[in-house]
Amino acid sequence: MRLILRNEARLKAYNAKGGLTLSEQGQRQSLDIPAQTLDDPQPIARLLVACKAYDAERAVTSIASRLVPGAEVLLLQNGLGSQQAVAALLPQARCIFVSSTEGAFRDEDFSVVFAGQGTNWVGDAQQRPAPAWLYDLVLAGIPHQWTADILDRLWRKLALNCAINPLTVLHGCRNGELQAHEDEVTALCDELVTVLERCGQPQAAVGLHEEVNRVIEATAANYSSMYQDVVQRRRTEISYLLGYLCIAAARHGCQAPLLNRLREQLIEHLKAKGLPSD
Repeated sequence: MRLILRNEARLKAYNAKGGLTLSEQGQRQSLDIPAQTLDDPQPIARLLVACKAYDAERAVTSIASRLVPGAEVLLLQNGLGSQQAVAALLPQARCIFVSSTEGAFRDEDFSVVFAGQGTNWVGDAQQRPAPAWLYDLVLAGIPHQWTADILDRLWRKLALNCAINPLTVLHGCRNGELQAHEDEVTALCDELVTVLERCGQPQAAVGLHEEVNRVIEATAANYSSMYQDVVQRRRTEISYLLGYLCIAAARHGCQAPLLNRLREQLIEHLKAKGLPSD
């Protein structure tokens, strides 16, 4: 295992820190994972891409020459759109999509807090068989499930994110505080179900209302990733969440007034804060 950092400055900072720090259930441990930069010549047979959706194409392009023929590339991005774009860039590789419900956040540079147990849905959009290395995840205690319908999972996660994340930004609140906006959440879920069905994703629509409410309750004390991005003045993934969904709805001739208005409100909010709105 190797950690790939974007430049020499980041590598020096990482080495000075002495590796990664993981906090889990109040316990902190140091993980001395070897690190290198993008231009290291070492060939790559399996690549885990864990950056933001808007950085995925650029990150993969910068390292594509190091991938061996038939390399496996695991994509952990939020929303939809970036995975397909990366797969198109790498016809010689096997791209595997991951949808994770695990919770984590960075509390400082090179330090991660594990914030919530979930699972990792893993699959190949080409519906090829599961790779043998999945057993390594079992040995490592990483919860996961291989699925032939990974796109269903990604659409479901997309809908969950669109129902929760933008509202936490606009209301400036933790996930659990959305319970005070029940009517707004319910109306949004109603429209999301219609959009999912019209976009040919009926499985992703089943029980959406109940799961959105369950996630809000289960993560009541958490701030959504989009909320954290705004607070830390980082670019959000709006284009791969609301943007992707609104464009998909329009492409299928589906009216989505609430989603489009929510997208416009979020864009205005981001611009008012001087943040990118794409």
